[in-house]
Amino acid sequence: MGRGVKVAVIGGVFAVMVGGAGYGAYNVVSALDGDGGPGAAGASVKSGPPSADEVEETAGKFFAAWEKGDAATAASHTNNASVATTLLAAYGEEAHISGVEITPGTAAGASVPFTVKAKVSFEGTTKPLTYKSTLKVVRGETSGRALVDWQPSVVHPSLKDGDTLVTEESATPQIEAVGRGGEVLTQEKYPSLGPVLATLRERYGAEAGGTPGVELVVRHTAQDAPDSPLLTLSKGEPGKLHTTLSAGVQAAAEKAVKRYGESSVVAIRPSTGEVLAVANNRADGFNAAFQGRVAPGSTMKIITAAMLIDNGVTSMNEPAPCPSTATWKSQTFKNLTGMEPNEGATLGNTFMRSCNTGFIKLVDEEPLTDSSLTQEAQERFGLGGDNWQTGIVSFDGRVPASGGPDRAANAIGQGVVQMNPLNMASVTATAITGEFRQPFLVSRDLDDREFATAKGLPQSTAAQLKQMMRLTATQGTGRPAMAGLGGDIGAKTGSAEVDGQTTSNSWFTGFRNDVAAAAMTEEGGHGGDAAGPIVADVLRAGG
Repeated sequence: MGRGVKVAVIGGVFAVMVGGAGYGAYNVVSALDGDGGPGAAGASVKSGPPSADEVEETAGKFFAAWEKGDAATAASHTNNASVATTLLAAYGEEAHISGVEITPGTAAGASVPFTVKAKVSFEGTTKPLTYKSTLKVVRGETSGRALVDWQPSVVHPSLKDGDTLVTEESATPQIEAVGRGGEVLTQEKYPSLGPVLATLRERYGAEAGGTPGVELVVRHTAQDAPDSPLLTLSKGEPGKLHTTLSAGVQAAAEKAVKRYGESSVVAIRPSTGEVLAVANNRADGFNAAFQGRVAPGSTMKIITAAMLIDNGVTSMNEPAPCPSTATWKSQTFKNLTGMEPNEGATLGNTFMRSCNTGFIKLVDEEPLTDSSLTQEAQERFGLGGDNWQTGIVSFDGRVPASGGPDRAANAIGQGVVQMNPLNMASVTATAITGEFRQPFLVSRDLDDREFATAKGLPQSTAAQLKQMMRLTATQGTGRPAMAGLGGDIGAKTGSAEVDGQTTSNSWFTGFRNDVAAAAMTEEGGHGGDAAGPIVADVLRAGG
């Protein structure tokens, strides 16, 4: 920076103080805002994409200032200098990272990959830090300058908006999460478990008996999420936390969700409610398997069928005609393209073919009301009470009482119904056993938390649901995905239209012996085509 300008660190943020005559205030603001400069003062403003020379020069200046720990100067080469300054300052002051050496890779257009080598030092302990990241050089909108397009991930790929880096004694001791067979479960081996393990540590680190260590962490200041450890300087003493997870089923789930982007799966043991696996393949790191809130499509027909049976409207071997269309409150519903109508269909046939109109035609039968589906979901399947105590944060389903077209749409998993794979795996478990057992990841003996309860299903209803799911897996829409699986198997497929998406979400839930699993993916369309193979792989591993 120019003569007479001093940089001071105040609360971890660089502040610029101007001293000496003749140094204009505009130049200081320009340096901090990143998108000022000569162009704003009337000089010719460049346009178009930055040239290769500009990309190299801009990245080089940014890297050079970053290596020196000069946050303000580095930030002046970005298009969001005020925000960049805060994070780059915290890199040295709060994260205690020094000795930075940056090695650029070969630029691909305006994108420059690079490797960072540095060290983290805290209270006499130093550890090396190495990682890769990428930046992009863009043209400043008003200045015409070539500038680094500011993203927190430039500083570290794990950073998102609102995050920062901190090195300090950990707030809670580390945990050594142990699976049901005694295997140690780590994020390195099971990447999907990263958010799960972080939350388990936050909640149970103290109870597990460990002592705190010192870590470099990502602090999610803009999110209600625990810190994400990046580097351990001193371990402390990890506490051992026993979980219900199965290493083998978890490994299969991790691999299975890689089939499609934005996919999630959960497996549970119906006889106990123990969660055997939870996996997500998402760019945002969100645990959609437990916290997602989206329409479940025709997998909802498990609950709707239970409602029809429990209220005496029909049963598995009684009529549930499947016409080409069905109208409810002026809204016309259709079946999947190519489905042949069947006016003589039973509920079992309509269920295994996933006929929408067969369910729509029955939702106005007495004694059903606008709240019947809600009551079935809450009282029989334990959904919607916002009271599941799994061990981590979960969304427990939403089936609101609805009139108008939503009453019919809810019955086929559209409308205003919201679920996630955890919910639907639990629905399957309740359907085949007749008992609602709240899913859980860690024993309630650890903290005496109170599990949610529901009265479950009459055994005759459960027997019919289980048989209809068996037919779906062996003769109906679930057959292609479940082919080759031995044992006692059952399934239900689903597709759900979601606003703003060009393709429907794919849903699938199924069981094999004493394992139930459910998956959702935003890719692949119909349930049997995309989510189905994910569930089948998990069930295969579950034995």
